[in-house]
Amino acid sequence: GNYLMRIFIFSTSYLLSRIDLDELMKKDEPPFTFPKTLEEFEYAFNEYGQLRHIKTGEPFVFNAREDLHRWNQKRYEALGEIITQYVYELLEKKCNMTKAILPVDTTEDEATSFIYLSPDALSNPSKLLVLVQGSGVVRAGQWARRLIINQDLDSGTQIPFITRAIEEGYGVMVLNPNENYLELEKPAIFSPLPSPTEPSDEPAEKRERKDDKEGKKKREFYEKYRNPQKETETERIPVRENGSSEEHVLYVWDHFVSKAAAKNVFIMAHSYGGLSFVELMNQREMQVKNRACAVALTDSAHNIWLQETSKGTQDWMQQHCSNWVSSPEPLDTPLDPMLPDCPRVSAGTERHELTSWMSFNSIFRFFSEVLEAKEDEEAVETSNIVTTRSSSLKNKHQDL
Repeated sequence: GNYLMRIFIFSTSYLLSRIDLDELMKKDEPPFTFPKTLEEFEYAFNEYGQLRHIKTGEPFVFNAREDLHRWNQKRYEALGEIITQYVYELLEKKCNMTKAILPVDTTEDEATSFIYLSPDALSNPSKLLVLVQGSGVVRAGQWARRLIINQDLDSGTQIPFITRAIEEGYGVMVLNPNENYLELEKPAIFSPLPSPTEPSDEPAEKRERKDDKEGKKKREFYEKYRNPQKETETERIPVRENGSSEEHVLYVWDHFVSKAAAKNVFIMAHSYGGLSFVELMNQREMQVKNRACAVALTDSAHNIWLQETSKGTQDWMQQHCSNWVSSPEPLDTPLDPMLPDCPRVSAGTERHELTSWMSFNSIFRFFSEVLEAKEDEEAVETSNIVTTRSSSLKNKHQDL
Protein backbone atom coordinates (compact mmCIF):
# COMPACT_ATOMS: atom_id res chain seq x y z
CA GLY A 1 0.00 0.00 0.00
CA ASN A 2 2.81 2.28 1.02
CA TYR A 3 4.57 1.63 -2.29
CA LEU A 4 1.44 2.45 -4.35
CA MET A 5 0.91 5.57 -2.32
CA ARG A 6 4.43 6.71 -3.14
CA ILE A 7 3.92 6.07 -6.83
CA PHE A 8 0.64 7.96 -6.67
CA ILE A 9 2.24 10.96 -4.94
CA PHE A 10 5.16 10.91 -7.33
CA SER A 11 2.98 10.78 -10.45
CA THR A 12 0.63 13.51 -9.18
CA SER A 13 3.46 15.84 -8.33
CA TYR A 14 5.02 15.08 -11.71
CA LEU A 15 1.76 15.90 -13.45
CA LEU A 16 1.35 19.09 -11.44
CA SER A 17 4.83 20.22 -12.34
CA ARG A 18 4.06 19.59 -16.03
CA ILE A 19 0.77 21.48 -15.84
CA ASP A 20 2.53 24.36 -14.20
CA LEU A 21 4.87 24.90 -17.12
CA ASP A 22 2.16 24.35 -19.71
CA GLU A 23 -0.07 26.83 -17.91
CA LEU A 24 2.78 29.28 -17.96
CA MET A 25 3.23 28.81 -21.69
CA LYS A 26 -0.47 29.37 -22.36
CA LYS A 27 -1.14 32.38 -20.23
CA ASP A 28 -0.35 35.74 -21.60
CA GLU A 29 0.91 38.10 -18.99
CA PRO A 30 -0.27 41.65 -19.66
CA PRO A 31 2.54 44.17 -20.18
CA PHE A 32 4.17 45.79 -17.16
CA THR A 33 2.93 49.22 -18.08
CA PHE A 34 1.11 50.87 -15.24
CA PRO A 35 -0.48 54.28 -14.64
CA LYS A 36 1.82 57.08 -13.55
CA THR A 37 -0.67 58.93 -11.33
CA LEU A 38 -3.21 58.05 -8.66
CA GLU A 39 -6.03 59.39 -10.86
CA GLU A 40 -5.05 57.11 -13.74
CA PHE A 41 -4.96 54.21 -11.27
CA GLU A 42 -8.50 55.35 -10.40
CA TYR A 43 -7.65 55.62 -6.70
CA ALA A 44 -7.76 58.59 -4.34
CA PHE A 45 -7.32 59.28 -0.63
CA ASN A 46 -10.63 60.17 1.02
CA GLU A 47 -11.11 62.70 3.86
CA TYR A 48 -9.98 60.07 6.37
CA GLY A 49 -6.74 59.50 4.48
CA GLN A 50 -7.85 56.05 3.24
CA LEU A 51 -7.04 54.92 -0.30
CA ARG A 52 -10.30 54.16 -2.14
CA HIS A 53 -11.28 53.31 -5.70
CA ILE A 54 -12.76 56.40 -7.36
CA LYS A 55 -15.72 54.52 -8.89
CA THR A 56 -16.48 51.67 -6.49
CA GLY A 57 -15.28 53.19 -3.21
CA GLU A 58 -13.54 49.86 -2.49
CA PRO A 59 -10.16 49.61 -0.72
CA PHE A 60 -7.13 48.65 -2.83
CA VAL A 61 -7.26 45.09 -4.23
CA PHE A 62 -3.88 43.39 -4.57
CA ASN A 63 -5.11 40.49 -6.70
CA ALA A 64 -6.36 42.49 -9.62
CA ARG A 65 -5.68 39.44 -11.82
CA GLU A 66 -6.29 36.24 -9.89
CA ASP A 67 -3.61 34.04 -11.45
CA LEU A 68 -0.86 36.53 -12.24
CA HIS A 69 1.10 37.02 -9.06
CA ARG A 70 4.12 38.61 -10.70
CA TRP A 71 1.95 41.12 -12.55
CA ASN A 72 -0.04 41.96 -9.39
CA GLN A 73 3.21 42.53 -7.50
CA LYS A 74 4.51 44.83 -10.25
CA ARG A 75 1.24 46.75 -10.18
CA TYR A 76 1.49 47.14 -6.40
CA GLU A 77 5.07 48.40 -6.74
CA ALA A 78 4.02 50.90 -9.41
CA LEU A 79 1.33 52.19 -7.04
CA GLY A 80 3.96 52.31 -4.28
CA GLU A 81 6.14 54.60 -6.41
CA ILE A 82 3.20 56.97 -6.87
CA ILE A 83 2.55 56.91 -3.10
CA THR A 84 6.20 57.87 -2.49
CA GLN A 85 5.81 60.97 -4.67
CA TYR A 86 2.43 61.72 -3.08
CA VAL A 87 3.97 61.70 0.42
CA TYR A 88 6.84 63.96 -0.72
CA GLU A 89 4.18 66.35 -1.97
CA LEU A 90 2.38 66.26 1.40
CA LEU A 91 5.66 67.02 3.19
CA GLU A 92 6.13 70.06 0.97
CA LYS A 93 2.55 71.36 0.79
CA LYS A 94 0.92 70.24 4.01
CA CYS A 95 3.97 70.38 6.32
CA ASN A 96 5.73 73.27 4.59
CA MET A 97 9.04 71.37 4.46
CA THR A 98 11.82 71.77 1.90
CA LYS A 99 14.34 69.37 0.41
CA ALA A 100 18.03 69.58 1.26
CA ILE A 101 20.18 67.79 -1.32
CA LEU A 102 22.87 65.28 -0.29
CA PRO A 103 25.82 65.20 -0.49
CA VAL A 104 25.87 68.89 0.49
CA ASP A 105 28.81 69.60 -1.86
CA THR A 106 27.30 67.70 -4.77
CA THR A 107 28.82 68.10 -8.23
CA GLU A 108 26.85 68.26 -11.48
CA ASP A 109 27.01 64.64 -12.53
CA GLU A 110 26.75 62.49 -9.41
CA ALA A 111 24.00 60.48 -7.72
CA THR A 112 22.17 62.52 -5.09
CA SER A 113 19.66 61.98 -2.32
CA PHE A 114 17.80 64.41 -0.05
CA ILE A 115 16.19 64.92 3.33
CA TYR A 116 13.33 67.22 4.34
CA LEU A 117 13.66 70.17 6.72
CA SER A 118 11.03 72.31 8.40
CA PRO A 119 11.68 76.07 7.90
CA ASP A 120 13.30 76.32 11.37
CA ALA A 121 15.06 72.94 11.44
CA LEU A 122 18.50 74.54 11.64
CA SER A 123 17.57 77.78 13.41
CA ASN A 124 15.11 76.69 16.14
CA PRO A 125 17.02 77.55 19.35
CA SER A 126 15.09 75.17 21.56
CA LYS A 127 13.95 71.81 20.12
CA LEU A 128 14.71 69.67 17.08
CA LEU A 129 13.01 66.36 16.21
CA VAL A 130 14.86 63.96 13.88
CA LEU A 131 12.79 61.16 12.28
CA VAL A 132 14.42 57.97 10.99
CA GLN A 133 12.34 55.25 9.27
CA GLY A 134 13.08 51.53 8.91
CA SER A 135 14.63 49.80 5.88
CA GLY A 136 13.05 48.74 2.58
CA VAL A 137 10.97 50.50 -0.06
CA VAL A 138 9.84 53.35 2.20
CA ARG A 139 11.17 56.82 1.50
CA ALA A 140 11.16 60.11 3.45
CA GLY A 141 7.88 60.67 5.28
CA GLN A 142 6.74 57.02 5.38
CA TRP A 143 6.75 54.37 8.10
CA ALA A 144 5.09 51.57 6.10
CA ARG A 145 3.85 51.41 2.51
CA ARG A 146 1.47 48.59 3.36
CA LEU A 147 -0.30 50.74 5.96
CA ILE A 148 -0.62 53.72 3.61
CA ILE A 149 -2.20 51.56 0.92
CA ASN A 150 -4.35 49.29 3.11
CA GLN A 151 -5.07 51.35 6.22
CA ASP A 152 -4.53 55.11 6.09
CA LEU A 153 -2.05 57.97 5.80
CA ASP A 154 -1.99 58.64 9.56
CA SER A 155 -0.75 55.18 10.51
CA GLY A 156 1.62 54.70 7.57
CA THR A 157 3.26 58.12 7.26
CA GLN A 158 5.30 60.38 9.54
CA ILE A 159 2.97 63.31 8.90
CA PRO A 160 1.10 63.18 12.26
CA PHE A 161 4.50 63.24 14.02
CA ILE A 162 5.67 66.20 11.94
CA THR A 163 2.46 68.19 12.41
CA ARG A 164 2.36 67.60 16.16
CA ALA A 165 6.06 68.41 16.55
CA ILE A 166 5.64 71.70 14.68
CA GLU A 167 2.60 72.57 16.85
CA GLU A 168 4.68 71.87 19.95
CA GLY A 169 7.49 74.16 18.82
CA TYR A 170 10.01 71.66 17.43
CA GLY A 171 12.06 72.10 14.28
CA VAL A 172 11.88 68.86 12.26
CA MET A 173 14.26 66.86 10.05
CA VAL A 174 12.92 63.92 8.05
CA LEU A 175 15.69 61.54 7.02
CA ASN A 176 15.71 59.39 3.88
CA PRO A 177 17.93 56.42 4.82
CA ASN A 178 16.86 54.13 1.93
CA GLU A 179 17.50 56.54 -0.93
CA ASN A 180 21.03 55.19 -1.37
CA TYR A 181 21.62 55.02 -5.11
CA LEU A 182 20.61 56.15 -8.54
CA GLU A 183 19.18 53.40 -10.76
CA LEU A 184 20.16 53.52 -14.41
CA GLU A 185 18.61 51.21 -16.96
CA LYS A 186 20.99 48.90 -18.78
CA PRO A 187 20.25 48.18 -22.42
CA ALA A 188 18.35 44.86 -22.55
CA ILE A 189 20.13 41.85 -24.02
CA PHE A 190 18.02 38.87 -25.05
CA SER A 191 19.71 35.66 -23.94
CA PRO A 192 19.04 32.38 -25.78
CA LEU A 193 18.01 29.21 -23.94
CA PRO A 194 20.88 27.59 -22.05
CA SER A 195 22.22 24.65 -24.06
CA PRO A 196 21.71 21.16 -22.58
CA THR A 197 24.73 20.17 -20.53
CA GLU A 198 26.83 17.04 -20.96
CA PRO A 199 26.25 14.26 -18.38
CA SER A 200 28.50 15.19 -15.48
CA ASP A 201 30.29 13.55 -12.57
CA GLU A 202 28.61 15.84 -10.02
CA PRO A 203 27.01 14.22 -6.97
CA ALA A 204 23.26 13.70 -7.39
CA GLU A 205 22.10 16.34 -4.86
CA LYS A 206 24.24 18.98 -6.49
CA ARG A 207 22.83 17.99 -9.88
CA GLU A 208 19.25 18.19 -8.55
CA ARG A 209 19.90 21.64 -7.16
CA LYS A 210 21.23 22.63 -10.55
CA ASP A 211 18.17 21.12 -12.23
CA ASP A 212 15.99 23.19 -9.91
CA LYS A 213 17.91 26.23 -11.00
CA GLU A 214 17.64 25.21 -14.64
CA GLY A 215 13.90 24.67 -14.17
CA LYS A 216 13.57 28.15 -12.72
CA LYS A 217 15.67 29.52 -15.58
CA LYS A 218 13.46 27.78 -18.10
CA ARG A 219 10.33 29.05 -16.41
CA GLU A 220 11.69 32.58 -16.46
CA PHE A 221 12.65 32.10 -20.07
CA TYR A 222 9.09 31.04 -20.93
CA GLU A 223 7.79 34.13 -19.17
CA LYS A 224 10.23 36.18 -21.23
CA TYR A 225 9.33 34.30 -24.34
CA ARG A 226 5.62 34.87 -23.89
CA ASN A 227 6.25 38.47 -23.12
CA PRO A 228 9.64 39.78 -24.13
CA GLN A 229 8.89 42.79 -21.88
CA LYS A 230 11.32 41.34 -19.38
CA GLU A 231 11.97 43.48 -16.31
CA THR A 232 14.65 46.00 -17.22
CA GLU A 233 18.11 45.40 -15.86
CA THR A 234 19.35 48.33 -13.81
CA GLU A 235 22.70 49.48 -12.59
CA ARG A 236 22.97 51.11 -9.17
CA ILE A 237 25.21 54.09 -8.61
CA PRO A 238 25.59 54.73 -4.86
CA VAL A 239 25.07 58.20 -3.39
CA ARG A 240 28.42 59.37 -2.01
CA GLU A 241 28.66 58.90 1.78
CA ASN A 242 24.98 57.91 1.83
CA GLY A 243 25.17 54.38 0.43
CA SER A 244 23.41 52.76 3.39
CA SER A 245 21.04 53.71 6.20
CA GLU A 246 23.93 53.77 8.69
CA GLU A 247 26.08 56.02 6.48
CA HIS A 248 23.13 58.32 5.84
CA VAL A 249 22.30 58.83 9.52
CA LEU A 250 25.95 59.59 10.29
CA TYR A 251 26.18 61.98 7.32
CA VAL A 252 23.04 63.88 8.31
CA TRP A 253 24.25 64.08 11.91
CA ASP A 254 27.59 65.56 10.80
CA HIS A 255 26.22 67.99 8.22
CA PHE A 256 22.85 69.00 9.66
CA VAL A 257 22.01 67.91 13.21
CA SER A 258 25.37 68.85 14.73
CA LYS A 259 25.10 72.29 13.05
CA ALA A 260 21.53 72.96 14.16
CA ALA A 261 20.97 75.65 16.79
CA ALA A 262 18.60 73.59 18.93
CA LYS A 263 19.68 73.10 22.52
CA ASN A 264 17.64 69.89 22.76
CA VAL A 265 17.73 67.25 20.03
CA PHE A 266 15.10 64.48 20.05
CA ILE A 267 15.40 61.41 17.84
CA MET A 268 12.68 59.00 16.84
CA ALA A 269 13.70 55.87 14.92
CA HIS A 270 11.71 52.86 13.75
CA SER A 271 13.02 49.32 13.22
CA TYR A 272 16.30 49.44 11.20
CA GLY A 273 16.48 53.15 11.99
CA GLY A 274 17.19 52.14 15.59
CA LEU A 275 20.17 50.09 14.44
CA SER A 276 21.45 53.08 12.46
CA PHE A 277 21.03 55.28 15.53
CA VAL A 278 23.12 52.89 17.66
CA GLU A 279 25.73 52.86 14.90
CA LEU A 280 25.74 56.68 15.10
CA MET A 281 26.40 56.41 18.85
CA ASN A 282 29.29 54.06 18.13
CA GLN A 283 30.81 56.66 15.81
CA ARG A 284 29.89 59.90 17.66
CA GLU A 285 29.30 58.87 21.26
CA MET A 286 30.31 62.12 22.97
CA GLN A 287 28.50 64.33 20.47
CA VAL A 288 25.24 62.38 20.76
CA LYS A 289 25.46 62.44 24.57
CA ASN A 290 26.01 66.20 24.50
CA ARG A 291 23.24 67.04 22.05
CA ALA A 292 20.52 64.40 22.29
CA CYS A 293 17.95 64.92 25.01
CA ALA A 294 15.87 61.75 24.43
CA VAL A 295 15.54 58.96 21.88
CA ALA A 296 12.29 57.13 21.12
CA LEU A 297 12.63 53.84 19.26
CA THR A 298 9.79 51.71 17.89
CA ASP A 299 10.40 47.98 17.47
CA SER A 300 14.06 48.80 17.00
CA ALA A 301 16.35 46.37 15.16
CA HIS A 302 19.49 47.39 17.07
CA ASN A 303 21.59 44.93 19.05
CA ILE A 304 24.14 46.29 21.51
CA TRP A 305 26.19 43.08 21.40
CA LEU A 306 26.33 42.54 17.67
CA GLN A 307 27.01 46.25 17.21
CA GLU A 308 29.70 46.14 19.92
CA THR A 309 28.52 49.24 21.78
CA SER A 310 30.56 50.68 24.63
CA LYS A 311 29.49 50.44 28.26
CA GLY A 312 29.09 54.22 28.17
CA THR A 313 26.62 53.99 25.27
CA GLN A 314 24.63 51.27 27.03
CA ASP A 315 24.40 53.30 30.26
CA TRP A 316 23.36 56.41 28.35
CA MET A 317 20.69 54.51 26.42
CA GLN A 318 19.28 53.17 29.69
CA GLN A 319 18.85 56.75 30.88
CA HIS A 320 17.70 58.49 27.70
CA CYS A 321 16.02 55.95 25.40
CA SER A 322 12.74 54.11 25.34
CA ASN A 323 11.84 51.36 22.88
CA TRP A 324 8.13 50.76 22.15
CA VAL A 325 7.99 47.16 20.94
CA SER A 326 5.28 44.96 19.41
CA SER A 327 3.61 43.09 22.24
CA PRO A 328 0.18 41.78 23.29
CA GLU A 329 0.47 43.83 26.52
CA PRO A 330 -1.41 47.15 26.88
CA LEU A 331 0.35 50.30 25.63
CA ASP A 332 3.26 51.53 27.81
CA THR A 333 3.45 48.33 29.92
CA PRO A 334 7.11 47.94 30.96
CA LEU A 335 8.59 44.71 29.55
CA ASP A 336 11.63 42.70 30.60
CA PRO A 337 14.77 44.33 29.27
CA MET A 338 16.42 41.74 27.03
CA LEU A 339 19.83 43.38 27.23
CA PRO A 340 21.33 46.12 29.42
CA ASP A 341 20.43 48.99 27.11
CA CYS A 342 17.16 50.62 26.26
CA PRO A 343 14.10 50.16 28.50
CA ARG A 344 11.36 48.33 26.56
CA VAL A 345 7.66 49.11 26.81
CA SER A 346 4.68 47.77 24.87
CA ALA A 347 3.52 49.65 21.78
CA GLY A 348 0.06 48.19 22.39
CA THR A 349 0.09 46.24 19.12
CA GLU A 350 1.56 42.98 17.89
CA ARG A 351 2.02 44.36 14.37
CA HIS A 352 5.57 45.53 13.76
CA GLU A 353 4.67 48.23 11.23
CA LEU A 354 2.00 49.75 13.52
CA THR A 355 4.31 50.32 16.51
CA SER A 356 5.12 53.95 15.60
CA TRP A 357 1.52 55.09 15.14
CA MET A 358 0.28 53.23 18.21
CA SER A 359 2.87 54.87 20.49
CA PHE A 360 2.38 58.36 18.98
CA ASN A 361 0.98 60.05 22.12
CA SER A 362 3.31 58.17 24.47
CA ILE A 363 6.37 59.31 22.53
CA PHE A 364 5.47 63.00 22.72
CA ARG A 365 4.68 62.61 26.43
CA PHE A 366 8.07 60.92 26.92
CA PHE A 367 9.85 63.78 25.12
CA SER A 368 8.19 66.52 27.17
CA GLU A 369 8.73 64.68 30.46
CA VAL A 370 12.43 64.24 29.73
CA LEU A 371 12.74 67.90 28.70
CA GLU A 372 10.90 69.11 31.82
CA ALA A 373 13.15 67.04 34.07
CA LYS A 374 16.21 68.39 32.25
CA GLU A 375 15.04 72.01 32.54
CA ASP A 376 14.21 71.57 36.25
CA GLU A 377 17.69 70.18 36.81
CA GLU A 378 19.26 73.08 34.91
CA ALA A 379 17.17 75.57 36.88
CA VAL A 380 18.40 74.08 40.16
CA GLU A 381 21.99 74.21 38.89
CA THR A 382 21.57 77.84 37.80
CA SER A 383 20.05 78.91 41.11
CA ASN A 384 22.88 77.12 42.91
CA ILE A 385 25.42 79.02 40.84
CA VAL A 386 23.56 82.29 41.50
CA THR A 387 23.32 81.71 45.28
CA THR A 388 26.97 80.69 45.56
CA ARG A 389 27.94 83.74 43.50
CA SER A 390 25.88 86.17 45.59
CA SER A 391 27.10 84.68 48.86
CA SER A 392 30.71 84.98 47.71
CA LEU A 393 30.00 88.61 46.77
CA LYS A 394 28.52 89.22 50.26
CA ASN A 395 31.67 87.76 51.79
CA LYS A 396 33.75 90.11 49.68
CA HIS A 397 31.76 93.10 50.92
CA GLN A 398 32.20 91.96 54.49
CA ASP A 399 35.94 91.78 53.88
CA LEU A 400 35.88 95.39 52.80
